Amino acid sequence: MSKKDKVEDNLEEQMETTPEAVVEDVDTRSEEEKLQDELQKEKDKFLRLFAEFENYKKRTTRERIELFKTASEDVIKSLLPVLDDFERALNHIEEDKEAEDLRKGVLLIYKKMLTSLEQKGLSQIKVKKGDVFNADNHEAVTQIPAPSKKLKGKIIDVIEKGYALGDKVIRFPKVIIGQ
Repeated sequence: MSKKDKVEDNLEEQMETTPEAVVEDVDTRSEEEKLQDELQKEKDKFLRLFAEFENYKKRTTRERIELFKTASEDVIKSLLPVLDDFERALNHIEEDKEAEDLRKGVLLIYKKMLTSLEQKGLSQIKVKKGDVFNADNHEAVTQIPAPSKKLKGKIIDVIEKGYALGDKVIRFPKVIIGQ
């Protein structure tokens, strides 16, 4: 074989392999695109998982803060009747002029206890006679005939004070309303 024949044979072989090379190149691109798509799906999956984890962390942090705020709720609820008893004792002692020293001592203990509870987040719900009754904010103990037309549907008397711990109401004020 001559050189010319060898060159022609090589050209023919290259022409035969060139279409195959093009087909292989197309297959390579499609595999590349498949890999790119798969990579994009995995990135999307990762981002969603990461976002879900961040939401989980935020939610658990909020729940933990809420738990710390209201962890002492049971203890404070059990102390509310003691506060009521102090208030009753102070009202009763005010009538007795001879027990001034006793009144001062009870008042001192009452204020100290109230201050300690307020530092833990306890606050009194303000309710006055003559306020409009709201079933969402008050607990009606009973209804009596209103002394005047202005007091119909309004609070006539407060039986028991209401308290909130932070934003949560732990005891609604008990009231008597006019009918």
